[in-house]
Parts: sequence; C-alpha cells; structure tokens
Amino acid sequence: MDIDSFALLAHISNTHQILVELNSLLQQDWLPHVNQRDYQGGWDVLVLRCAAEYQGAHPILQAFSISSAEDWCNLPCLESSPALLSFIQSLVCPVKSVRLMRLHAGAQIKPHRDQGLSLEQGEARLHLPLQTNESLNFYVDGQRVPMQAGELWYINADQIHWVENKGREARINLVIDCEVNTWLRDLVNAAEIRV
Repeated sequence: MDIDSFALLAHISNTHQILVELNSLLQQDWLPHVNQRDYQGGWDVLVLRCAAEYQGAHPILQAFSISSAEDWCNLPCLESSPALLSFIQSLVCPVKSVRLMRLHAGAQIKPHRDQGLSLEQGEARLHLPLQTNESLNFYVDGQRVPMQAGELWYINADQIHWVENKGREARINLVIDCEVNTWLRDLVNAAEIRV
C-alpha cells in the first residue's frame, strides 16, 4: 500500500475574510501547547472546535485533539467567525477538532508522531497555513512540505514530523482533524502534489 506523507489538496482563494477574522482571534486567550516537552520557544493554540463533553470545560481539556469522542462541537470563537466556519463546513467529511496553532519566531516543534492520525488509519490531519514565511520548515518523514499561505494540505501525522520557524514572524496554521471518507480519500489521491 502506498502511504503518502503529505499532499496538497487545494488552493483556497477566499482567505482575505479569514485573515480579517484571524486579526480578531489574535486578541483571544491562546494557550501554550500542552505537550511542552515536544517544543522549544513559543507554540500556542486557540481551540475552535472540541469534543462535546469538554464544551464547558477548561480550555486545556478542550485543546486535546486526539479523542475517542463521537460528538464534537464548535466553540463561540468559531461560531462568531463566519468565513472560518464556512470553510470548515465546506469540507465534505466529518470534522473533529479544529484549532489555530501559532509557532512563534525562533521556535521549533521537536520530532514526534501522533499515532493513528493517517489516511490509512481512518483519521486525517489537514493544515491550512494562514500566516507563514520563507524560513518556516515543516518536515514529514524527513521531507520538507512546501506549504504556502492559503493552501490546504493533508499531513500524515502518524509519521515522524517536526517544524522549525527560523523566520521573524509567527506561523499560524488552521489545523483540522477529521474522519476519512471517500471524498477525502479521493481528494488526497487526486492531489496536485503528493509525496
């Protein structure tokens, strides 16, 4: 079986309104990523969608993306961001967790893997870079992913991956975990770039 490390799924043309909403969301309280042993420097998260059982819980519990939960719900900051919400709703697959992840200038995410998060295992992680720079390096299975702002990527998070931000500005990605269905599998198989 051919196991892809990453694939460019789409170019998102209408990101202007999402970026306007992002400016507002930057004023929210972002949480330092909970796996503090897995990174150096600043890496923080704004949760937009979480397991329904944690809807009213502490944001740290909401931030956990890998869960056996079957019910997921949008949080108020996503409900009040119509362009982001519209983009999420345009995905023709069951969406689980959604969050904005900011890797500050000079920070790095150490090599790690998120077991079970791959197309072959039924759950997929998608990345939509909203703010990035030429000195941001994202690697999956030793290969650099050539992510650009406004591109939707599938990442095989079950493989070893790491990120280094050698630029002068933060990188902000919209990160979506979803269930694999025929639509998503076909999208990955037809991808413009597939490695």
